[in-house]
Amino acid sequence: MSLISAFRPPSTRVTSVRHRSRPRRRRKTGRSEPADFDSEGHLNDTDAHSIITPSKHTPKPLRVLRGSMAAGGPLRPFRLVKQDIVNLRRRWVSDWILFNQLIFASAVYVFFTNLLPGITFASDLYVLTGKTWGTIEVVFSTGLCGIIFSLFSIQPLTILGVTGPFSVLAENIYSLCDEVFQIPFLPFMAWSLIHSAWMHYLLAIINAHDWTMRYVTTFATEIFSLLNSIIYFHKAIQELERAHENLSFAAFLYAVIGAVGTMLLAIFLSTAESWKPLFHRYIRLGLTEYAAAISIIIFIGLPYVGELAQLDKMTLAVSSSFRPTAPDRETFFVEFWKLPVDWIFASMIPGLIITILFFFDHEVSSIICTIDRYGTCKPGGFAWDIVLLGTTTALCGILGIPPANGLLPQAPLHSESLMHTEKEERTIIVDGEEKIETREVKRAYEQRWSAFIQSGAILLFVSPPFMKVLGLTPTSVLAGLFLFMGEQSLSVNPILYRTFYLLTPPSELPPLPQSLHKTSQPTSTAETTPTSPSYLPIHLYTILQIITTVIIFIVTLTRSAPAFPVLIIALVPFRLLVMKRWWPREALRFVDAWACREGTPEDDEDAQAKEDEQAVEERSSGAHFTGGILRQGSDGNTHGLSSIAETSTQWNQARGSRADLADQETWGLTDDEINHEWVELGERVRPDEELGRDR
Repeated sequence: MSLISAFRPPSTRVTSVRHRSRPRRRRKTGRSEPADFDSEGHLNDTDAHSIITPSKHTPKPLRVLRGSMAAGGPLRPFRLVKQDIVNLRRRWVSDWILFNQLIFASAVYVFFTNLLPGITFASDLYVLTGKTWGTIEVVFSTGLCGIIFSLFSIQPLTILGVTGPFSVLAENIYSLCDEVFQIPFLPFMAWSLIHSAWMHYLLAIINAHDWTMRYVTTFATEIFSLLNSIIYFHKAIQELERAHENLSFAAFLYAVIGAVGTMLLAIFLSTAESWKPLFHRYIRLGLTEYAAAISIIIFIGLPYVGELAQLDKMTLAVSSSFRPTAPDRETFFVEFWKLPVDWIFASMIPGLIITILFFFDHEVSSIICTIDRYGTCKPGGFAWDIVLLGTTTALCGILGIPPANGLLPQAPLHSESLMHTEKEERTIIVDGEEKIETREVKRAYEQRWSAFIQSGAILLFVSPPFMKVLGLTPTSVLAGLFLFMGEQSLSVNPILYRTFYLLTPPSELPPLPQSLHKTSQPTSTAETTPTSPSYLPIHLYTILQIITTVIIFIVTLTRSAPAFPVLIIALVPFRLLVMKRWWPREALRFVDAWACREGTPEDDEDAQAKEDEQAVEERSSGAHFTGGILRQGSDGNTHGLSSIAETSTQWNQARGSRADLADQETWGLTDDEINHEWVELGERVRPDEELGRDR
């Protein structure tokens, strides 16, 4: 080798690159062309020293990033958005074909459970935002965003509305703007929502659902659901406190009776389907489907009957015309551009917090209302709905109304109200023969009519005649509906049932699965004897969830309330990185699971450990390397041991190639998707796994 050749990069030496003067072409499997070398074995190319083989000189983090951005990679821009748009086109027409009485009943049910809680939040916002937001703003936002999502969303079962967590957040942002920052609330909130919109777009573009929600477990979602239930109960108590301050004692007592009566009657009627043989089946079904509506209508009209009409009562504050609640506003439009530039940039902070809250809340709502229990079959998605959510969020900011997002528990209650029984045929093999088996399965009707009807009906109430009807509603009925919604959300939360286990004597607890049984260490050759499983890890897990929820709720009552969505997100790494050191693996496997996919974190860890173990076994199983590295003859003796240094070098190169191949397989890349020019290695040809070509 010449002196100059020795100082060239290794990639330009023998068997590293091919002649660059040849025309570029795609890699063809199984073909290689001999390179043109001189007598010393160097490549005859004057420009060869400027060509560097990427696989040897590109840092591995950059290779991983490039692989993740390639076709099929998790960060491939617009990958999920494109997929969702295709799925939306496949299902949109079929979503409008089906309509029946159950769908209409579901629309009526969701109408009441969406409108009245939103109005109650409006009464809170009216007081705590200095009359900036009121009933008409909440109704306008709920109806407008619901119409948009019912028409263009890929998950039409998701119900949108102004949520309790956002109301708490908005109230604290108003307090900061009014008392600390001394700036107008609506322009600052408008810019916060505009910033939140482009953050939503960014999350959808980079496929955030795949690499965020895939790590969320039921540990966090159960806490978030319990927090929503507590907020509902707290709002009900706040309404009764206001009634106590503004009404006579007799009127306040009736307000308490009205609130509790609204809740109990709705709960009682919701069980009518199990009253068999009482009443006809259709009557029982109607009472069940319209339970909340019947209870609300009865307790709205009751205070206006007989001597109760003489009692003073608190009703909703509504607008007499289609105009904003604030006296100084004439139209639903915010001059957001007049906010000083420094505050425009400062509004990115609450915009980020709103993005975190909305992304997590909407994703969880969409996931829960389409779980396996509801038998959804049509293609769905999440990225396109995040784009749509960002659009409606910015629109609400410009209009000066509170934004709406996925609701809990209204979204799963919507799916629950659409459940029906249908017959399904499937083919089974019995004694080697195929037979058709018919079975009954429960599914929710996947359509857009129920969401569209309830959103359109809500939007009607921004008109003055319907607004006057809302003005007749006593706040005690709203408090009762809040109690009912909190009970409905809490009744399906596993934390409640595990709390009952805390109060149950150990002798009365149900037996735990065999996988949780511990065996005592043997002191002799005798067989181990299984001992009774302990509920202690499960009890501690439940207590931690309750304490965490209480802490987050207390934070919502302080000036630090805008940061509570960050605490909810922090529960995800806390569960995956910290709790596995404190709790037995089998206990966590029993009480926790992935929220968006099958299995548990412990199942994934076991599968990864098994793959690593298999890889180690393959490496140490006596690999047969050619080319004078390490060969095992028929006599079982190892040959070529004198070239230990050469063997070690080539073994490391083989391990590096396997690592690169693993990177390519991880991202699901193929040679055609990469589509780079191929490079030969002379006599020995093997694939460049990073670029999908021969080198």
